[in-house]
Amino acid sequence: MREKSCQLLLLFEMPAVRKRVMATIRKKRSSVGVLGLGNWGTALADHLARNGHNVVCWDRDAAVLESVRNHGKNSRYHSEFSLHEGLCPVDTADLVFEQPILLLTVPSRALREVFSSMQVSTDTLIISAIKGLEPETLLTPLQFMHKKYPQLTRLAVLSGPSFSSDVIRRRPAGIVAASTDGVVAREVSELFRADTMRVYLSSDPLGVELGGILKNVIALAVGVSDGLDLGDSARAALVTRGLAEMTRLAVAMGAEERTLFGLSGMGDLIMTATCDRSRNRTVGIRLGRGEQLDEILRTLGSTAEAVGTTAIVLQLAEEHQVEMPITEAVSAMLEGVISPAEMIQRFILRPTKAEF
Repeated sequence: MREKSCQLLLLFEMPAVRKRVMATIRKKRSSVGVLGLGNWGTALADHLARNGHNVVCWDRDAAVLESVRNHGKNSRYHSEFSLHEGLCPVDTADLVFEQPILLLTVPSRALREVFSSMQVSTDTLIISAIKGLEPETLLTPLQFMHKKYPQLTRLAVLSGPSFSSDVIRRRPAGIVAASTDGVVAREVSELFRADTMRVYLSSDPLGVELGGILKNVIALAVGVSDGLDLGDSARAALVTRGLAEMTRLAVAMGAEERTLFGLSGMGDLIMTATCDRSRNRTVGIRLGRGEQLDEILRTLGSTAEAVGTTAIVLQLAEEHQVEMPITEAVSAMLEGVISPAEMIQRFILRPTKAEF
């Protein structure tokens, strides 16, 4: 596997390949469509515009589109920041689908609705920045796209430890562009690479997707522990054992083990589980402090993917016969079967076993 990746990197550095990639980037520099202007979509759209691209963007919230169009700001997300003038909000998603490069930043639960009306060219480069599973099929976004549109081959995922608030402030970040097509991965890297953003390459899009998806559940569990004020030792144990069960499931589903120890796996987990800006961690903290889930979600103001993803992850674990005790305990807590304190006890009081 290591030899395969080395060959891939050598391919990227070949002058002819790099020339082809850069020619593609130049040709499509003013044609990037962004679907979804939430926290992440707004930050990435602004980043792309600052990178020199004319960005055509759409969101289902008409008030957001009007605010960006008339005031140069997103009235709902990152409202304190003026967005780059290269953003062009449109009232219909069809105009976004017409762009040769399409960036998806909608919640995973909206994937089916989005793709029910989507018509894109087979040459379209589609980049998923979604960190969730499609609830009906239990598929990752790229798996879902490939199943619905098998003729699409230019698919990639962009993921890693980066908060939207850091990206829009142009603070340094490192992320991963992954595709089974090395030229596509390089093309995505060139789109997003900037003085404040380092983009690594990967040939394992499934592993990169799963790292960004599975860590949300563990981050929520860590948040519960911190909400209960259980200390640093409990946090470290949950993060470490959480990564272990993330890796077990990802490998069982066909991902490369080492991908989960990179930026999109361990890196994203550390950030999401330990930083108070994390929505999934915040939900866990508030649950640990005794708040009710319905009230938390009502006042959160944005999507916490773990709430909808945990039960789906548990279904995948059962399907692939993978043991995921933390995920199982989180699922039981979210369903109201056990309390936050009992969730932690389920993890601590499991039968003794070897670490590896």
